[in-house]
Parts: sequence; C-alpha cells; structure tokens
Amino acid sequence: MSEERRPSLTSCPCYRDAKAALVWLEEAFGFEPSMVILGPDGEVAHSEMRFGDGLIMVGNEWSENHSSPLRLEGRNTQTIHVQLDEDVDAHCERARRAGAEIIQPPETQFYGDRTYRARDLEGHIWTFGQTVQVLSEDEWTKAGGVTVRQRL
Repeated sequence: MSEERRPSLTSCPCYRDAKAALVWLEEAFGFEPSMVILGPDGEVAHSEMRFGDGLIMVGNEWSENHSSPLRLEGRNTQTIHVQLDEDVDAHCERARRAGAEIIQPPETQFYGDRTYRARDLEGHIWTFGQTVQVLSEDEWTKAGGVTVRQRL
C-alpha cells in the first residue's frame, strides 16, 4: 500500500467471486493488484487494482443494488474504458487467451483511436483503446459526421 494520490474518479465493479476476478483481471487485462483487505471470513472486503494512473476497486456483491452482470442476466449499467499506452491488438490477444469474450475486435475509430470491447468472466464489458493517429477536433468531427459541444 502506498501514499499515492487517488484518481478523482474510480470505477468499482461488483463480482460474485471477487477473488477469482482479481486473479483474472491481472492475467487477462494486466491490472496490478495494489491492496486487498480480507474480512474475518476470508472474503474480499475491499480491493484496489491499478492500471497506469488509473484505479479500480473490485468487490463482491454486497447489497441488492450492487450486483454482478451474472445476477442481471448479463445486463450492464456501465462500460469501463481503459486507455492503453501499449499495442491494443496484443492486449486483445492477451485477453482472448485468458478467456475474455471479444465482442468487438480491434478497429480504428474515426477519432484516431483503435479500440476493442471484451466481456469478462462475469459479464462486465470493458473497452480498451490506443491512440494510433492524433487528429484535430475538426478532422475527427468531419470524419465521423459528428458535432462537438461543451454543453447541450
């Protein structure tokens, strides 16, 4: 455990089996464990994993309102995005070898990032991206046919 500054925003996915998720997320996606607190029963009470300057907290289901997608017939209420500095295609293959379901293979997007989507061992959907071409806002809005504003 270190005294590092915590990110301003942290995602906290819930799993039926947080211990298995911690091991799998390290193997499949390269997250680095930084803290695991076990309760008196030996179960995960709290955990943290880092990826670059990002942080996720991985926990067990702990109330009716905190559930794994397994309990929700695979439904997700969020997708977690991770921006990579490494080769996104190699990262995808690592995830596939570890058993991730690749639901969108790596593809270069109009805004210059190459991204893929994967479903983890309990059904959480993760998106991974790598900037492969730096474009100006004008270039990518024209390429994507989109409008960018700060507010509605």
